[in-house]
Amino acid sequence: MLGKTNMIFYEPGQHKEHGFSQDPFKAFCSPRPIGWIGSIDNHHRTNLAPYSFFNAMASNPPQIIFGSGSRPDGSKKDSQRNIEDTGQFTLSIVGHALKEEMNATSIALAHGESEFESVGIEGAASYLINPLWVAKAPIAFECVYRQTIDLESWDSAQRNYALIGTVVGIHVSEKVIVNGKADVTLWQPVSRLGYYDYATITEVFEMLRQ
Repeated sequence: MLGKTNMIFYEPGQHKEHGFSQDPFKAFCSPRPIGWIGSIDNHHRTNLAPYSFFNAMASNPPQIIFGSGSRPDGSKKDSQRNIEDTGQFTLSIVGHALKEEMNATSIALAHGESEFESVGIEGAASYLINPLWVAKAPIAFECVYRQTIDLESWDSAQRNYALIGTVVGIHVSEKVIVNGKADVTLWQPVSRLGYYDYATITEVFEMLRQ
């Protein structure tokens, strides 16, 4: 028995009845790493967009997952459509030095227009697949698409999806490797919090398992 606490309980969707001006769910689920997804369409037009519902799901083999909502009209976003059509995508890790460029690529462009070109981001060629990755990113993954999971949605006009891919190639800057290990503080990954808030990792600590 914990006894009386100052905890608030509410069911999802009832946050305003408990003093929240906005839904705090994404703030509670933080920090969330940002997956900067690079893709191409069937006409080889490039696309680049950040996704904060992203993470690693397994390491043997390495597999990642990211979530995508639909456009307001219910159609799929370009990243998802491209990935499902071509079966390939890249995922660049966002370091603190690239935070402004990452944010700029969240703009909604017409289908077929390139965020690489619109924002002025240099793309680098992949070794095993066709989509570009962000040349200045400290780490980037080349990925092969595996499946899409259709997720629940409360809004009949809004769709939610989770896309899974297997990492088949990894690019990493030599500048972030120290004594055979990747030093997170050297690229300071940007993470999404709630609302319009972001954070970067500048300090780490180690705990050994018993």
